[in-house]
Amino acid sequence: MISSMSDVTIETPDGAMPAVVAEPSGEPKGGVVVIQEAFGLTDHIHDITRRLADAGWLAVAPAMFHRSGSPTFEYGGDMKLLMPVFQALTLEGIDNDVAGALALLAERDIPTERTGIVGFCMGGTVSLHAATAFPFGAAVTFYGGGVAEGRFGMAPLVEQAPGLRAPWLGLYGDLDHGIPVDDVEALRAAAATAPVETEVVRYAEADHGFNCDARPSYHAESAGDAWARTLAWFDRHLT
Repeated sequence: MISSMSDVTIETPDGAMPAVVAEPSGEPKGGVVVIQEAFGLTDHIHDITRRLADAGWLAVAPAMFHRSGSPTFEYGGDMKLLMPVFQALTLEGIDNDVAGALALLAERDIPTERTGIVGFCMGGTVSLHAATAFPFGAAVTFYGGGVAEGRFGMAPLVEQAPGLRAPWLGLYGDLDHGIPVDDVEALRAAAATAPVETEVVRYAEADHGFNCDARPSYHAESAGDAWARTLAWFDRHLT
């Protein structure tokens, strides 16, 4: 079980960034940066940090919306409220936030080669990008969009994937209309040209957000398999 879970503040070039940190009861195996969904630093993302700590990792989830006051949004709520905050993200800001989370883990004596990153929804997009821009030891993407068309000032993921610097695992649902299967397969092919191990897993009965048990699209069987693969990926590449 985790020994503690706390709210912290990380300094960035754009000001203070709230974050949640979950620590394992014993010596951590390494660190994991958790990148939020488009709905903010939700209870689900807090739960992900807890589960990682339960598995032995020191986990930190930065509030990527800190420039907009770190709001969270309801699943299925008014997208008109969410979109301006989502669209205010920039590549420079994202990289600064990831660097801040890495710095926190470094202060806790976790080297980058023993640090992974996992992201969900928009965070899945960020996690692949971050694995091309920073020396992570491993990366996992849950249903990250922007495969064929870039987001946040980034190139499309299919163009970024050959530049992966860390082993990368991609987890996608076939029922996700926002990320068509053809895009997922194009991403699989692009990632396979990277100089690191990559793997893409598709779930035939899963939709977007299938890992989140607070969303109607939650699919327990796919979520269970994807989480087991995530933990095994980190154990394999970070320890």
